[in-house]
Amino acid sequence: MKKTRIIRSILALSVAFATVLTGCSGTSQSQPASTGSNSGQATSSPAPSTPAAAGGGTLIIARLSDANNLDPHFSTQINSMAVVQHKMYEGLVMMDRNSEYKSLLATEWKQKDDVTWEFTLRDGVTFHDGTAFDAEAVKKTINRILDKNQPTPKANMFGMIKEVKVIDPKKVEIILHYPFAGLLSVLASAEGGIISPKAIEQYGKDLAKHPVGTGPFVFESWTPGQEIVIVKNENYWGTKPKVDKVVFKTVPEDTTRVAMVETGEAHVAEQLPVTELERVQNSANMSLGRFESFAVDHIGMNVKMKPFDDVRVRQAIAHAIDKEAIIQGVYNNVGKVAISSLGPKVIGYSPNIKTPEYDLNKAKQLLTEAGYGNGLKATVYLNDNKARINVAEVLQSQLKGIGIDLQIQVMEFGAYLELAAKGEAQMFISGWGNATGDGDYNQYNLFHSTSAGVPGNHSFYSNPKVDALIEAARKEKDPEKRKQIYAEAQQIEMDEVPLLPYRSSENLAAIAKNVQGVYISPSGYIEVSDVTIQ
Repeated sequence: MKKTRIIRSILALSVAFATVLTGCSGTSQSQPASTGSNSGQATSSPAPSTPAAAGGGTLIIARLSDANNLDPHFSTQINSMAVVQHKMYEGLVMMDRNSEYKSLLATEWKQKDDVTWEFTLRDGVTFHDGTAFDAEAVKKTINRILDKNQPTPKANMFGMIKEVKVIDPKKVEIILHYPFAGLLSVLASAEGGIISPKAIEQYGKDLAKHPVGTGPFVFESWTPGQEIVIVKNENYWGTKPKVDKVVFKTVPEDTTRVAMVETGEAHVAEQLPVTELERVQNSANMSLGRFESFAVDHIGMNVKMKPFDDVRVRQAIAHAIDKEAIIQGVYNNVGKVAISSLGPKVIGYSPNIKTPEYDLNKAKQLLTEAGYGNGLKATVYLNDNKARINVAEVLQSQLKGIGIDLQIQVMEFGAYLELAAKGEAQMFISGWGNATGDGDYNQYNLFHSTSAGVPGNHSFYSNPKVDALIEAARKEKDPEKRKQIYAEAQQIEMDEVPLLPYRSSENLAAIAKNVQGVYISPSGYIEVSDVTIQ
């Protein structure tokens, strides 16, 4: 990455809200939002530039990046999951806006004992290819995730499941290896979407291009790098969507996405840069959608690579980073300083975690103790997201103050993920969304030793005590005891600093004023079933 390109990015200060590694769900529209609030989208009178009839029409969503695939078992990023969850694929249950579990493809469920859950399935549901939804479909979907002969990146996430037993066509038992408190959160995630058994057989890994679920929208087409089109499912078992079609357009340029909403070429611009907030709020045609998020941005260090195999070096860097300056200077005070890898709304979050204070003298002392009193060189890797480029520049400046010469390597998102998953990123700037709203999703994927690599542990961190705490929290049924276990794990992680969380983020969008009902879940997935265009 040439320095001139980075400088142009810094001068632009166009902060695109991160495509972070993967959802959750949503419901009704909230009250008008303003800068500084955490509420939902603002609403107002229709914009004359986009004529469409209420109760129909095509919803056009402009977003930063394309999907990498549309298979919930193999995709590893939000832009993919946002297209499939609650649109083409549905799970047995869903999490509503109040973080409560509601029925979806299962009408009821009960826990028969510590390791046995029984689900009664909805009658009269068919997949988009005409296949009947039943217990066999549930079994085949989960078995596919856990297939040891063709392992998926989601196998760890569902690893607590020992067996899926078909009782009858409309009743299924999920039997666990051990008690797991967060089972419903896993089943409610995008990864828990039930796939047509016929499609699994027909497409195999090509299912990434041919999603076949039970949802309110049916896949129509995908032009990679340009757009994904889904259409209303006229045979949907539930309440049909109000729009006829949804088009997800890939528009990498931030200002172009916003301009498309302003001129009526699009109805929603996601991943809104903070420099565009005032423009959106002052526009006659746009409203600002500002939604709380589970996601946390972080700076990671590969503990298997020198010099970051020494905890003192990692601690020194943590003491040298001024998080407040990053939130103010880069993000214009959108989001809050993070003290944990868990967002404040995630189950298991503790407000009492002690984090390294900004202290350059302490940082220099630790580097000297580690044998780097004369400084060191390091490289930080990140994807081509302008917010992260800006953070990298600030990080470069801050670490220079303790003698660290930091080089910046910017990559295309897919290439960055591949590099990080292979353990080749010495330092990295990234983030982690939460598909479930449960702490296990962060803790297991980011810090458990078995998640090193593709599942999300790009620090290649391994601590037997942390592994044991994460496993204990999975099994603990008492919510308060579970929180205490997670608090202990988070403190150890903060002390050893494989990741330094620096920002709890928000989901921002520019929304045309003639559009009602848009909602972005805390997991970062746009919900469109209740959207109307006037």
